[in-house]
Amino acid sequence: MTETADTPRRAMVLAAGLGERMRPLTATTPKPLIEVAGKMLIDHMLDRLADAGVETAVVNVHYLADQIERHVASRRRPRIVISDERAALLDTGGGVVKALPQLGGAPFYHCNADTIWIDGVKPNLVRLAEAFNPQAMDAILLLASTSQTTGYNGRGDFVMAADGRLRRRTERDVTPFVYAGAAILTPALFASAPPGAFSLNRLFDRAIENGRLYGLRLDGLWMHVGTPEAIAQAEVAIKASTG
Repeated sequence: MTETADTPRRAMVLAAGLGERMRPLTATTPKPLIEVAGKMLIDHMLDRLADAGVETAVVNVHYLADQIERHVASRRRPRIVISDERAALLDTGGGVVKALPQLGGAPFYHCNADTIWIDGVKPNLVRLAEAFNPQAMDAILLLASTSQTTGYNGRGDFVMAADGRLRRRTERDVTPFVYAGAAILTPALFASAPPGAFSLNRLFDRAIENGRLYGLRLDGLWMHVGTPEAIAQAEVAIKASTG
């Protein structure tokens, strides 16, 4: 286990999405339970969180929720708490608001269940914890260089200043960094959050306006597993990294 004194002990793992771009694989299997390199996507993330020192992970569920619940019930590290969104999908922001009572009052990791990467010398979740400063930041996002990814052909998400502060890509821009699906968030980010379903991007934009949204460049290789075809690309990259 690798951790620092300030490593978050709790995490939110988003596992409620419909996985529409991964069809037909997700017609009967939720995307977090699709295997890449012999391990389900959600286990790639939960294992990283456990290794970083996370003790409790809140996992939200909606689509094919029973399958995800059955799978994570067997885990011991981290301890799993289910946030049930079967009645209504709450999107990336509303899902966190619902789970805040289980996440506690301290900063927490926020991760997509389907994000996967190959670490560099030091685990990226540990690097996030070391870079996070709650006095200056409402959130710090792990960002992948668009030139060091597999399975991604978009135009990026953010421009990062020398001090790590972020601004959005404008409509016509091509930017160097894409959100890699992992972050550390403060409960303060959700002050005055709207009720019901909403995108976390609304709160990120407010943090940008206040100069409190920061980024950290991922050390290693990020794999965007958004389509069935991208699975093979990710598996080739993982095999190459393990020798």
